[in-house]
Amino acid sequence: MARKKPKGGKAAFVMFNIHYEDGSISSNRRVASEFLDESLGGKILDLARDAIQNQDEEIARHANKRRADIKSIVRA
Repeated sequence: MARKKPKGGKAAFVMFNIHYEDGSISSNRRVASEFLDESLGGKILDLARDAIQNQDEEIARHANKRRADIKSIVRA
Protein backbone atom coordinates (compact mmCIF):
# COMPACT_ATOMS: atom_id res chain seq x y z
CA MET A 1 0.00 0.00 0.00
CA ALA A 2 1.19 3.48 -0.82
CA ARG A 3 1.78 5.83 2.05
CA LYS A 4 0.65 9.45 2.00
CA LYS A 5 3.36 12.04 2.16
CA PRO A 6 3.21 14.18 5.29
CA LYS A 7 1.92 17.71 4.88
CA GLY A 8 4.39 20.54 5.18
CA GLY A 9 5.13 21.57 8.73
CA LYS A 10 5.93 24.93 10.19
CA ALA A 11 8.19 27.07 8.03
CA ALA A 12 11.85 26.97 9.02
CA PHE A 13 12.36 30.69 8.40
CA VAL A 14 10.31 33.88 8.36
CA MET A 15 11.31 36.76 6.09
CA PHE A 16 11.46 40.42 7.15
CA ASN A 17 12.26 43.73 5.44
CA ILE A 18 14.44 45.99 7.57
CA HIS A 19 14.67 49.79 7.36
CA TYR A 20 17.70 51.35 9.04
CA GLU A 21 18.13 54.83 10.55
CA ASP A 22 20.61 55.82 7.81
CA GLY A 23 17.97 55.16 5.12
CA SER A 24 19.32 51.82 3.95
CA ILE A 25 17.01 48.86 3.45
CA SER A 26 17.69 45.16 3.84
CA SER A 27 15.08 43.02 2.10
CA ASN A 28 14.11 39.43 2.84
CA ARG A 29 16.20 38.95 5.97
CA ARG A 30 15.65 35.43 7.27
CA VAL A 31 14.94 34.71 10.93
CA ALA A 32 14.67 31.12 12.13
CA SER A 33 11.18 30.25 13.38
CA GLU A 34 12.61 28.93 16.62
CA PHE A 35 13.56 32.50 17.60
CA LEU A 36 10.00 33.71 16.99
CA ASP A 37 8.23 31.55 19.58
CA GLU A 38 5.59 33.85 21.11
CA SER A 39 4.99 31.43 23.98
CA LEU A 40 8.27 32.69 25.45
CA GLY A 41 6.78 36.18 25.65
CA GLY A 42 7.01 39.15 23.37
CA LYS A 43 5.57 40.01 19.98
CA ILE A 44 6.91 38.55 16.76
CA LEU A 45 8.34 41.86 15.52
CA ASP A 46 10.14 42.43 18.84
CA LEU A 47 11.56 38.91 18.77
CA ALA A 48 12.59 39.40 15.12
CA ARG A 49 14.26 42.73 15.99
CA ASP A 50 16.37 41.00 18.66
CA ALA A 51 17.35 38.18 16.30
CA ILE A 52 18.27 40.57 13.47
CA GLN A 53 20.27 42.81 15.81
CA ASN A 54 22.22 39.72 16.86
CA GLN A 55 22.82 38.88 13.19
CA ASP A 56 23.99 42.45 12.51
CA GLU A 57 26.38 42.34 15.48
CA GLU A 58 27.86 39.07 14.24
CA ILE A 59 28.31 40.54 10.74
CA ALA A 60 29.87 43.68 12.21
CA ARG A 61 32.43 41.59 14.13
CA HIS A 62 33.55 39.90 10.93
CA ALA A 63 33.45 42.99 8.71
CA ASN A 64 34.75 45.50 11.30
CA LYS A 65 31.95 47.83 10.21
CA ARG A 66 28.94 48.61 12.38
CA ARG A 67 25.46 48.68 10.84
CA ALA A 68 23.09 51.61 11.51
CA ASP A 69 20.34 51.17 14.10
CA ILE A 70 17.07 49.56 13.03
CA LYS A 71 14.28 52.03 12.34
CA SER A 72 11.46 49.61 11.48
CA ILE A 73 10.76 45.98 10.68
CA VAL A 74 8.02 44.70 8.37
CA ARG A 75 7.19 41.09 7.67
CA ALA A 76 7.90 40.31 4.02
